[in-house]
Amino acid sequence: MKRIIFLLLIACSTLTTFADPFADQPKRPEKVIANLNAIINLHGHKAGQSFAINRNPNTNIIESSEKIATFSCFTYDASFETIAESFMADEPLCYQILHMVPGNTESFKLKVVTNEGSKTIVLRSKKEQEMWLMCTKNPENPQLRDAYAIVWEEMGDDDVNFEVEGTVYMITSLRPDIYEKSAESNKRMFKIEGRVDANIADSLYNIYIADSRDALYALDDDDYVACVPVVNKRFEFQTELDHPMVGRLRCIFPDGSLCSAWIDLDFVPGETYRITVHNGYYDEDRDYERRVGRQSGRSLLVTDTPRMVDADTMAVGSDNEMDQWVKTISPEQEMRFEMKEKVLESDIKALQGIYEQVGEQFSEAQDFNKKMGIVGVGNAWTPHFDSLYEQIVTLNKKMDADIQDFLKEAKAAHMPSSGLIKLYGNMLGEAYSEQNKKLTVMLLADPSKKGKKAQKYVQKLMEKYMEEMNKVVDEPKW
Repeated sequence: MKRIIFLLLIACSTLTTFADPFADQPKRPEKVIANLNAIINLHGHKAGQSFAINRNPNTNIIESSEKIATFSCFTYDASFETIAESFMADEPLCYQILHMVPGNTESFKLKVVTNEGSKTIVLRSKKEQEMWLMCTKNPENPQLRDAYAIVWEEMGDDDVNFEVEGTVYMITSLRPDIYEKSAESNKRMFKIEGRVDANIADSLYNIYIADSRDALYALDDDDYVACVPVVNKRFEFQTELDHPMVGRLRCIFPDGSLCSAWIDLDFVPGETYRITVHNGYYDEDRDYERRVGRQSGRSLLVTDTPRMVDADTMAVGSDNEMDQWVKTISPEQEMRFEMKEKVLESDIKALQGIYEQVGEQFSEAQDFNKKMGIVGVGNAWTPHFDSLYEQIVTLNKKMDADIQDFLKEAKAAHMPSSGLIKLYGNMLGEAYSEQNKKLTVMLLADPSKKGKKAQKYVQKLMEKYMEEMNKVVDEPKW
């Protein structure tokens, strides 16, 4: 039965990947850049803009840049209406994307690192604000990170006034993970090295630090010292310490909500804590406890360290909660789940077959170009995917209907919110996000109208299930 309930966690990950012929050519998120520049040019406040560029005096290469502009417009203005569409279209080009909706109480800060030092920019400070953020590798300098963000708040009565006021951020700076490695040899440096599974690689991690356990537990959720992104399924944090302290590592989900569980551990100068985060559990550096934890007698934490703490009675993603629910399923319900499982397995296999054909056509084209001695994309022979684009749309329509049928059965059976959130999260990450990336590669080779239609449809499904997941996340937990 448990295999049935977590069907989408397994089946959605079977979509076959194919070699990306453009993988070594990092690109800028042109749609996002054009959209944000249009908002600044059309609706930006001339008196509320800041612009700065710093270049290396010897090489004339940009080391950092900052463009920040406030704006006001109406929700029906064309450039404003396309914000979500542009971010979702360029999503395959980024290593981090975040959308926070009004009602979410979490603030968000962006760390900006330059050769002169580092600073923190508060992007979102109020629960009434909505935010889109995208981080990409700079295509000209791999040591730099490009961050694009827009934050806004609706003003006045929604029934009368549809005006919004907000701020656009376009920032290039040193990648924090590379910059901080330069201090690795410092004996006062404490470091966290983390790895995550592929299906949770779109998360962020808040870091909290305090002098004692009591002080740590007195901190508010937004009293973090750093918000660390995941890059290539890894995240790192390091800080100089004059003396041992205690800290907390807490995950932020893609919708901006904080995980209901966290890890408390000792922060000790000269030590490195290593952790691998899986979906619902983690593996830690077993020797760390011996070196600096209770076993060494050096721990500042009263309870066992490091440890996972449940903030709520029923933590999001609790396997125990799902285990209890499975016991309530009747034989009739189990039979219905099994039937719907077979239907969804068929959908996944059909889509898998389509993308296998795409991979085969790419391989044939590459072999042909290699034999002909053609170098580069411009003069190369590339495949055409119109018939496959049509099949992708048709199969995704069917899978959408079948997923809705599966979710309807799950909700009727009162599946816990933790299970529903896992289903939504894995569908978004493993099925739709992966398809969006594949379609971007296909469109680079064959940018037809049918291809754009197919990607737009997949992106609409991504937005749809993101909204459904947010509703479950926002439901009160009693």
